[in-house]
Amino acid sequence: MNQIHLSANQFVIEASVAESIAESLNLPSVLHLLPHLVHSAQALARPPISNFNVGAVGLGSDGRVFVGVNLEFPGLPLHHSVHAEQFLLTNLAVHRCRRLLSFAVSSAPCGHCRQFLQELRHSSSVQILVIDEENCAQNIDHVENRKPLSKFLPNPFGPHDLLDHECPLLLDQHDNRLDLLPQNHVNSINLSNSNDENFSKLANGNCGKYEKSEDLLRESALEAANNAHAPYSGCPSGVALMDSEGNVYKGSYAESAAYNPSLGPVQAALIAYVASGRGSYESIVAAALVEKEGAKVRQEDTARLVLKAVSPKCDFRVFYCHSG
Repeated sequence: MNQIHLSANQFVIEASVAESIAESLNLPSVLHLLPHLVHSAQALARPPISNFNVGAVGLGSDGRVFVGVNLEFPGLPLHHSVHAEQFLLTNLAVHRCRRLLSFAVSSAPCGHCRQFLQELRHSSSVQILVIDEENCAQNIDHVENRKPLSKFLPNPFGPHDLLDHECPLLLDQHDNRLDLLPQNHVNSINLSNSNDENFSKLANGNCGKYEKSEDLLRESALEAANNAHAPYSGCPSGVALMDSEGNVYKGSYAESAAYNPSLGPVQAALIAYVASGRGSYESIVAAALVEKEGAKVRQEDTARLVLKAVSPKCDFRVFYCHSG
C-alpha cells in the first residue's frame, strides 16, 4: 500500500496536482488516490481527549481533493467537538466547491455524521469507502467497494422533509441578505479581562491599524453570516478569527434538519484556521460574531465558552445584524 505524506497545511490538493500524484502511483484515477491519503490525513487530526484520530479525504466536483479531520477541545463538553466529515464538508464550503462526489474515511461514519451529510444536495449518491484496520487491505485498492450514503442511512430524515426543493442546501451558494445594525448595537467582551491587550498588540499602538483590524473582523464575520446555512431556524450567524499576524479565518453556521448535528460558526472558523496549517489556538488574538439581535438560536454564549477554552486571551466582539 502506497502512503502519501500530507504536510500540516495540505488540506486541499489542486486537481492538477492530485492527477499527477495518482499518475505517479500508477493509479487509474484521482478517485483511486483517496484511500491512499487517509492514513496521512489521520495524522493531522487533533483529538487530545479520545486520542482517536479520524481522517476523511474527499473528491470535489471540480477535481480538487479535500481533507477532513476530527477536532476535540479539552475543557469543553464533548458535543463541541468537530467530526472529520463535518470538517471535510466545511473545507469544501470554505473553498467554494459546490459538490462532494466521494470520500474515503478511516472509520465508518457515526450516526451524527450520516445525518449531517443529509444536508447535501444529491446526498444519497455520495460514495463512501471505509478504510479501517479490519478492511484496509481489502478496500485500499478497490474503490468498487464504495457504498452510497443511502446504504449507511437507508431511511433518512432530512431537508426533503422540511424544505422546498428550491431552498439552498449545504455547499449551495447562499446569500442571507444581512446588514449590520448601527455600531451602538455592538457587544464587546474581552475573555481575559486584559483591557484589549491582544488588539493593542495587533495594532502596535497605531489607532488606525486597530480600527482597520476591527473593521476587517466585523466585515468578515458578516460575510460568513451571509453564507450560513440556517434554513430551519432562520438564524444565520458567522464568526471571524484573527491571529497574531493579522490573518483572518471565517466560519459559517451550518444547520442540520435533525438540529443536534448542526455545526456552530466558531467551530467552522476553527476548521478554517486548522485547514490553513496554523498551530496552537492561542495564536488567535481576536474574534467577531455576527448574528441577529434577539435570535431564537443564539451563538454568543457558546462562542464565548469555546473561545475562552481554546484561546483565553482572545478579544471577542459581537455585532448584530438584520435582514436587508
